[in-house]
This record gives sequence, structure tokens and C-alpha cells, in this order.
Amino acid sequence: MPFAAGLHYFMSGADNLLRPPAVLVHGAAGQHLFWPPQVRRLHNQRVYAPDLPGHGKSSGLGRHTISDYASVLLEFVQTLNLSTVVLVGHSMGGAIALEFAARFPSQVLGLVLVGSGARLRVSAELMRSTSNLETFPEAIKLLMQLSFAPHTDARLKELASRRLAEIRLHVLQGDLLACDAFDGSKRLAAITVPTLIVCGAADKMTPPVHSVYLREHIAGARLELVPDAGHMVMLEKPELVAGRLSDFLDSIVYQPGR
Repeated sequence: MPFAAGLHYFMSGADNLLRPPAVLVHGAAGQHLFWPPQVRRLHNQRVYAPDLPGHGKSSGLGRHTISDYASVLLEFVQTLNLSTVVLVGHSMGGAIALEFAARFPSQVLGLVLVGSGARLRVSAELMRSTSNLETFPEAIKLLMQLSFAPHTDARLKELASRRLAEIRLHVLQGDLLACDAFDGSKRLAAITVPTLIVCGAADKMTPPVHSVYLREHIAGARLELVPDAGHMVMLEKPELVAGRLSDFLDSIVYQPGR
């Protein structure tokens, strides 16, 4: 798979220049594989899914602020010569998308915020469990408890647990610090691009109230609450999320070459 601006990434439909480019931004401790194939390989769409620094197959150090991650994403987008993009962010990735839209509005065609919020406060228990290697397994267990609806397929949860456990402790710590310090609430009124908000109705990490807040404070935003799904809604209900994302991308007004 290719690299750009030091980031490993997956791409699909890159030669479909008539479609707006969608950039999938994963969440804390994640990687591009947390976007299921149905989303990564959307039919007749141009999709890029990077691994953030220190995540997945991207080397280097993770960042400790959402602002720094947004700067990394800007360099990635510019290196690929993508003048305008639709940002699709899950959890921390949603915060990065909001930060990016606030700082670089001319480069954003639309936003899709999945299981995210204007603030992403992290529980003291989760922060404590990332304090050293001895409690790292506890952190992964707690993340898993907060990430899925009760009746999610056990094989899916096991695969997600293994992928979460691949993250280095200091990268996870940095991600959680970045999330905990993030506050994009005062910038929401400035967002004018089309926005789709997706949230699992059983999300315990970022409960639906966070998505409702986004809908109420971003002009014209539309909220899709997904029944029987938790924080990893795109993994739990991949066909539904892919369908909503595809419909949203089809609605974006895009002029090729811009």
C-alpha cells in the first residue's frame, strides 16, 4: 500500500476524478482497518483511509493534540494534491475533522462525524489504566466494553480487541490526552458545509446526546441514529453506514479539479 506525507494509507477509486475525494480519519488507538471494506471500497467513490502517525503501518510518534493531528492531515491532503475533500471522522477522527474544517474551511466540501462530539472527555479510569504497561490490558478491556453494543458478534469484538492491542501505550496515552483536551463547541456555528452525523443508539463512549448537540449547533446537519449499534457503529452495521455515506457523497456538489 502507498505512503504520503509519511502516512500509510488505503485508497479505492483514486482514478475516479469525477467524484469528491472522501478521507476516512480513524479514532484513538485505531487504524484504517477500523473502517470496514464496505466503507473503504464504496462503489463509484474516491476514498482514502490513512493511518495516523504511530498507528497501523504509519511510523513515527502519535500526537498529543487534535490541532497537531489536523496539521498532519493537511499535509497528507496536500501531498495527494486533493484541493477539496469530504472528511469522514470516527470519534477522535471526528474531532480532527472538526478542527480541520475550522482552520482550513476552503478545503472542506462536507463532514461526516461518526460517534463523535464537540467535546471528548475521557474518564479518569481510562486515563489511569494507560499510566503504565502493567495496566495496559485493563485499558484495552475497558475500551472494548465501551465500544460495542451488547449483542455484537463475538468474532468481530475479538478481532477489534487484537487490533486495539497493537497500539503502543504512549500513542494511546497521547490520543486520550488529545481527546480529553479537545473543545470544538465554540466553532460549530462557523461550519457551513453539508454535515452528516452518525451515532450508534447504544454508544457508551460518546452517547447520542453528543451527536444531538452537534446536530443542534451545526446549521443544516442531519443526524442518523443507528439502532442496536455502539461506538464502533461502522463495524457493527457496515452496510447501513456505507449506504448512508454513499448517499451523502452523491449529494455533494463537486467541481472536478477543485
